[in-house]
Amino acid sequence: MIGVFDSGIGGLTVVRAIMDTLPGYDMIYFGDTARTPYGNKSSKTVIEYSLQNTEFLIKQGAKMIVMACNTASSVATEALKERFSLPIYEVITPAVNYSLKMTKKSIIGVIGTRATIASGIYEKKIKERKPDAKVYSAACPLLVPLVEEGWLKKPETRMIVKKYLHPLKMKQIDTLILGCTHYPLLIPIIEHKIGKRVRVISSSTAVAEQIKAFLAASPESDRELSKNGHTDFFVSDITSQFEKTAKSVIRQHIDLKHVNL
Repeated sequence: MIGVFDSGIGGLTVVRAIMDTLPGYDMIYFGDTARTPYGNKSSKTVIEYSLQNTEFLIKQGAKMIVMACNTASSVATEALKERFSLPIYEVITPAVNYSLKMTKKSIIGVIGTRATIASGIYEKKIKERKPDAKVYSAACPLLVPLVEEGWLKKPETRMIVKKYLHPLKMKQIDTLILGCTHYPLLIPIIEHKIGKRVRVISSSTAVAEQIKAFLAASPESDRELSKNGHTDFFVSDITSQFEKTAKSVIRQHIDLKHVNL
């Protein structure tokens, strides 16, 4: 199975992207809804949570781990790779690679949680690949709670997104990386507020494409993954809003299972 974890509901956009890109592959998802959001936690705490999440997924039979959380990806990737020997994917590098492929002016914007933006990981990775690129970042701490509450079409959400994006729009970016897997749920609002000339990059789609390429080039790893079209969904706290939003993201009935780590 492909194991996927996130701090909350945002990682389901990665699950949906993998379903679309690699139909039939078995998956197991863990959303740490009892401890969300990760974006305002210390690096030490996020690393501890990420190790616990990964251990849980491996015990459930995961043969590959996808860190469907930009905050965890920005601070915990090395810790996970040191502890575990199976393939581990984070969502930052695929989004960076795709943004560099799509940008025309090399003026790239990044939005994410406070922890992700403070880490500077996107700017660092972009500059490593393209030193002359201009990168402008904005922390958007209110967006994750809004998505978790299901406020995907509220006028208040549109107003907040506009305020967050305005400084990036003034920098005349031509590409915008959604540095949080919750944000694809707000793509209609984000695309409208940032403007038609800006290409919006979802890390969820980018990491799904990278996994597909890896499996195509690594048949031995592909053979370890079961393909019965089954996905298990685990969360550390179940709320009615999470169930409602989760079903709309996955676009099918899902059975949420509660687990204490």
